[in-house]
Amino acid sequence: MTVYFIGAGPGAADLITVRGARTLAKCGVCLYAGSLVPTELLAECPPEARLVDTARMDLDQIVGEIAAAHEAGQDVARLHSGDPSVFSAMAEQMRRLDAAGIPYEVVPGVPAFAAAAAALKRELTVPTVGQTVILTRVAQQATPMPEGEDLATLGRSGALLVLHLAARYVDRVVAELVPHYGADCPAAVVAMASRPDEIVLRGTLEDIASQLKEAGITKTAVILVGRTLAASEFRDSHLYDPARDRHTC
Repeated sequence: MTVYFIGAGPGAADLITVRGARTLAKCGVCLYAGSLVPTELLAECPPEARLVDTARMDLDQIVGEIAAAHEAGQDVARLHSGDPSVFSAMAEQMRRLDAAGIPYEVVPGVPAFAAAAAALKRELTVPTVGQTVILTRVAQQATPMPEGEDLATLGRSGALLVLHLAARYVDRVVAELVPHYGADCPAAVVAMASRPDEIVLRGTLEDIASQLKEAGITKTAVILVGRTLAASEFRDSHLYDPARDRHTC
């Protein structure tokens, strides 16, 4: 029996990976967050599979469900939205499974920031403009951020910032980033990325907060801030330069 932490993708049911769908199809138990994972994905589960919505469960209850399935000799699909390596709380579950001697594997998925970039039709790393992407969030009613990872500190880098779980605190985001990026810095919000009700907002740090509020977005969104979002004047990549020595590839 194995537990499979599966990245369900950002929203659209067909953005789960082939490996993820195949793994889901062989598991007798599926644990998923009903508030985040599209219900269409559950159609990939075996007809007789036990489906458990974890949206209102705590960590002990979730691990208890996994342990019960383990004792019954059943494989478990643990669906996480996006990719489980980012803001999924997978680590604390794996720590409990390690202590219990329950084996597990991880199946990566399409992360929310990648779906947001696709919706914006932008490459997040642009030659001579920006080559660094920082994935982060803000500490409000959630776990405090480690020292040195506050927005003011991260903003000094000038790198493209992708903020998860921050839509409710957009005013704070803008206030902390304007001193480092400037009010004219390109910014965007993508809510429900890849879903039929996807919302895409483009603007600057000066107006993105008002746009977000007017659209009524409070969750399931990422905020992106950085110069690469509107870059048009930049040097072509060295990757396809005809003068490049192909023998060194």
